[in-house]
Amino acid sequence: MSSTDPGAGQAVRRKRAAKPQFTQMILVLEAVLVFFATLVAYGLRLAEPAAIWWVGGSMSVVLLLLSGFVARPGGYVAGSIAQVLVIAAGIFVPTMYAIGGLFVVLWVVALYLGNKIDRERAEYDAAHPGAVGP
Repeated sequence: MSSTDPGAGQAVRRKRAAKPQFTQMILVLEAVLVFFATLVAYGLRLAEPAAIWWVGGSMSVVLLLLSGFVARPGGYVAGSIAQVLVIAAGIFVPTMYAIGGLFVVLWVVALYLGNKIDRERAEYDAAHPGAVGP
C-alpha cells in the first residue's frame, strides 16, 4: 500500500458475527431476570427455600453457560429449549409467563436479525473484497 492510500497502515479487523452477539445478550439478560425471579419466589415463600435457590440458581447458571456456547453446534437449539424452561417457571412465579414470553419474542428477533445482518455483511464483503471494516 502506498502512503497516500487512506487504508495504509490499518490492520483489517475481522467482524464478529451479529447472531451470536444478539443471542448471547438475550441469554445473559435472561439469566439476570431469572435470578431476580428467584429472589421474588424466595421472598414470597412460594416453595421450600432450598428448592427455590436450587432451581432458580441452576437456571441462571445454565443460561449464563449457554450464552458462551450459542455459536457452537446445537447452541441455538439449546437456547431455544432454555426459553421454554423460563416460561415454565411461570408455574411458580406467574409473572414469568409474560416475561418469559417477552424473552421468547426477543430470542426469535435476535435469531432473525442476526441471520439477516450476517448475510448482508457477507454479501457486502463479497462485493467489496478490499474494503476495510470499521
